[in-house]
Amino acid sequence: MAEDIRQDKKANFSALTEHNNNGVTKISGLASNKTGASKKLVIKNFKDRPKLADNYTEDTWLKLRDAVGAIQNSTSIKYNLEELYQAVENLCSYKVSPTLYKQLRQVCEDHVQAQIHQFREYPLHCSLDSLSFLKRMNRCWQDHCRQTIMIRSIFLFLDRTYVLQNSLLPSIWDTGLELFRNHIVSDGAVQKRTVDGILEQIERERNGETVDRSLLRSLLGMLSDLQVYKESFEERFLMETDRLYAAEGQRLMQERDVPEYLHHVARRLEEENDRVISYLDQSTQKPLISNVEKQLLGEHMTAILQKGLSILLDGNRVMELALLYQLFSKVKGGLPTLLQHWRDYIKSFGGEIVGTPEKDKDMVQDLLDFKDKMDNVAQGCFNRNESFINAMKEAFEAFINNRPNKPAELIAKYVDCKLRAGNKEATEEEMERILDKIMIIFRFIHGKDVFEAFYKKDLAKRLLVGKSASVDAEKSMLSKLKHECGAAFTSKLEGMFKDMELSKDVMIQFKQYTQNQSEPSQLELTVNILTMGYWPSYTPMEVHLPPEMVKLQEVFKLFYLGKHSGRKLQWQPTLGHAVLKTEFKEGKKELQVSLFQTLVLLMFNEGEEFSVEEIKSATGIEEGELRRTLQSLACGKARVLNKSPRGKDIEDGDRFNFNNDFRHKLFRIKINQIQMKETVEEQVSTTERVFQDRQYQIDAAVVRIMKMRKTLGHNLLVSELYNQLKFPVKPGDLKKRIESLIDRDYMERDKESPNQYHYVA
Repeated sequence: MAEDIRQDKKANFSALTEHNNNGVTKISGLASNKTGASKKLVIKNFKDRPKLADNYTEDTWLKLRDAVGAIQNSTSIKYNLEELYQAVENLCSYKVSPTLYKQLRQVCEDHVQAQIHQFREYPLHCSLDSLSFLKRMNRCWQDHCRQTIMIRSIFLFLDRTYVLQNSLLPSIWDTGLELFRNHIVSDGAVQKRTVDGILEQIERERNGETVDRSLLRSLLGMLSDLQVYKESFEERFLMETDRLYAAEGQRLMQERDVPEYLHHVARRLEEENDRVISYLDQSTQKPLISNVEKQLLGEHMTAILQKGLSILLDGNRVMELALLYQLFSKVKGGLPTLLQHWRDYIKSFGGEIVGTPEKDKDMVQDLLDFKDKMDNVAQGCFNRNESFINAMKEAFEAFINNRPNKPAELIAKYVDCKLRAGNKEATEEEMERILDKIMIIFRFIHGKDVFEAFYKKDLAKRLLVGKSASVDAEKSMLSKLKHECGAAFTSKLEGMFKDMELSKDVMIQFKQYTQNQSEPSQLELTVNILTMGYWPSYTPMEVHLPPEMVKLQEVFKLFYLGKHSGRKLQWQPTLGHAVLKTEFKEGKKELQVSLFQTLVLLMFNEGEEFSVEEIKSATGIEEGELRRTLQSLACGKARVLNKSPRGKDIEDGDRFNFNNDFRHKLFRIKINQIQMKETVEEQVSTTERVFQDRQYQIDAAVVRIMKMRKTLGHNLLVSELYNQLKFPVKPGDLKKRIESLIDRDYMERDKESPNQYHYVA
């Protein structure tokens, strides 16, 4: 019965494994009863592992030990390497791995221990120097590495199975490193001599000698691989570096000038970085470079700047300044220190430009040149650092305002010089560039009202005497001032231009009017009608005009007031000019002269010679003005009058006659007009007018504040005034204006608290 069941099972198994032709398994539901048609599947156990010969392990180890010994002694190996590898694999397969590992380690350890003797017995006083010692050490290390690699290649199976599975065991390579470290490099005397030798070689290289860099790279790589680099070498190396560069910094700061010293520091840093790339460990770079920067720069920052910054800036040493910024940016506190000295230099140098009255003539041009120079340094050398640019602006603002009012006055005169006709040095683009630069300096000035007063006076002269080089340039400057200071600042200046344009229209109408007169005048009159509030105030001067001129003035007055009733005309002879037709022996000439010069010259139609007193009586010109006028006619380049006695100055007894022999290559001759040259009196009166205006502005500001606040303490009132006023003012001046307003009953003191003020409605 049991046999039949077994046969059924076989039949069923056979049916389950039957395949059709196309490879698909065919599942049959019927069991075949024919035993002959079934296939048998026999499953057998593995054969028993063959037993090793009794002495196989020992013999194999001896063979392996001989191979290891041959590698260590650099002799030929008797056996095939593949055979040795197979032998190791066989031993590992029979669980001999622990014993094999221990035996291998012991053989290697014995060999390394034997190596130490060549270094311990290395005589310190022998003829071989430290370099030979380093070479021997390097040779030993290289041999050890090569031997370890070969030994590992034979015992690779052991390394990748047994050792890998036991995390506590070091690999064969790590074992080799550990043995070399423990028995050779960790030996005190050997380690000291090795590190001493390496440091000596580095010091020689720093002193300019050539050393074997590959040797140093190999030995320092050895210390790094053996994980003793930091404690055995790096600490001592950094100490030696500190000592060397501390001494070098002190010595060279005394011996060399700053540009040379900076180049030396840059070279030293480059050398040390190169050292890191060539043979030092990468981890040494940061502390090493930090030490060099500290000893050569950090310890001498102030000394470098005090000794050399002004020299570099004065000489415009752009390359060295860029290097200085680059080096100081690497040192802690370097840039703030440089920034402070840079600011001090600008204040000092600029203070000399502004504070030396003898240099006033060139002050503005010197300021523009200085600003350009400092801009170039900030942009090109200081990496456009915002802090340095802001410090420069602060320094300029500080030193320019150390001397109140004068820079503002001179800037206005400089603009006048550039915008005046005859200035052919600049094209439109260059003029625009010059005006932009002037505006930069203008921004630094606190007393902008002083600039406005002088600018307005000079602009008036340019417009009235027809000396403006370009209307476009004038309007461009006006636009820049408006953008900078607001419409209120330029409203009067714009009004001046408007007056000039309206005057042109009026003159076209006046010419038509005179042509329709029954007796047209032979003289041609051009009048500029000026709105009194827009223009500078001129002192009225009564002069004796020829009857023809007086008559023509009356005709114009009648014409103008007929069109504009209710207006009042006041003539300003100081601003007049004329063209005179003159006849000399050489021929006819035209003289372009001022009205005062015209009155003097017309007298010589009536007589041949006159004294100063006679001319003064006949013309009515004020004495100082008359002397300047006579000087321009008799002592200048175009001497149309003769003076006797000769001399540059006009004295009371001088007499004048017409110079009939006058010669000149031009037909129309311009005799320098005195009103184009500012007198000291004009300058003083302009300044006084500015101060007077300031007093009115202070009074108005005080009343405005008190009217709004009703009651206010002195300190708060002064603080409010400083916020509102746009010009610099001293506390003492404010106090005087407050006292003046109290006297005029605009405000009163509190009876109990004198520092408290009340507004009086």
